[in-house]
Amino acid sequence: MRILLLSAYDAASHRQWRQGLANNLPEHEWCVLALPPRHFSWRIRGNAFSWAGEQRQMLNEPYDLILATSMVDLATLRGIVPGLSTTPAIIYFHENQFAYPESGHAHPSVEAQITSIYSGLAADRLVFNSAYNRDSFLAGALALIRKMPDHAPTTLIDSLAAKSLVLPVPLDEACFARRERNKEGPTTLLWNHRWEYDKGPERLLLLMQKLETAGLDYRIHIIGQQFRAMPESFDAMRMQFSHRIGKWGYIEDRAAYLHILRSSDIAISTALHDFQGIAILEAVACGCTPVAPRRLAYPEFIHAGYLAESCADDADREAAAMADRIIALSKHTEPAAIDISKLAWRHMKQRYRALLASAST
Repeated sequence: MRILLLSAYDAASHRQWRQGLANNLPEHEWCVLALPPRHFSWRIRGNAFSWAGEQRQMLNEPYDLILATSMVDLATLRGIVPGLSTTPAIIYFHENQFAYPESGHAHPSVEAQITSIYSGLAADRLVFNSAYNRDSFLAGALALIRKMPDHAPTTLIDSLAAKSLVLPVPLDEACFARRERNKEGPTTLLWNHRWEYDKGPERLLLLMQKLETAGLDYRIHIIGQQFRAMPESFDAMRMQFSHRIGKWGYIEDRAAYLHILRSSDIAISTALHDFQGIAILEAVACGCTPVAPRRLAYPEFIHAGYLAESCADDADREAAAMADRIIALSKHTEPAAIDISKLAWRHMKQRYRALLASAST
């Protein structure tokens, strides 16, 4: 098939997903349009304008299928490029605009929320990377529509649900390479998330304080994508725990990044939102034992025995539960390996093939 792949806010996880599609399903011709992940409010509403103005010739070519991320304003794009209106279309939701925690760093934009509903209505299939993502989107969309003062079409949510399915983002095969753990030395912890509020850095700081109080001998790698504005918690971590910190900051080289994951013992998430949790799943694939709260998408992919009590409204209590779990795991010479190979591209590609084949007919 000839597939038009649209990524309107091409963040790292979106880019990795689309590149994985092209690499693992080479039998299709992938025609890609992607926009940089910046200026969120403008991008979420302006991507159709940008492409229609700059890529009209490419958009007017014939395609068997459109595969677009949920950041794409599909309804507008199909309206202003009429040739796309009859091409079957799939919207892939890496996230949704209804389930972000409230913060000045989130995007509580009704514009973005309504756009995602319009895109879902304009698509033939809605695909979500987790059931949590799907369910929170449908619940959020229904709640928003119910706020309309009159003529609220709540039955539209039923049509969205009927054409929705769950298909996770596959993990790179490189994540499943042999573990590189050196059994000597302190327990090595890993926190490998975006340095933003929604990933709970203040909860990580609280957790590190509790581990210090308990006297655990540990070393922690705090790595992930950074931005111009960062939560103050990171400065506090570096000041209070310089003797504990190993790798720090963004690791641009993918091989070096995976080496850090393979050499760590325990991968931590303190997130307030995660629609699949690629960062911690990659760490698990690399041999880390996960410690995360029992909420969000984590229970779908990680056995409950590795999840700590979820206390979203009580950070101190949650940090204590996670600290207890880490201390217990640190007593094992080699933490137990968890098999999540079912998420590897080699096992997922057939499910993606089936999706594309069924959507194009």
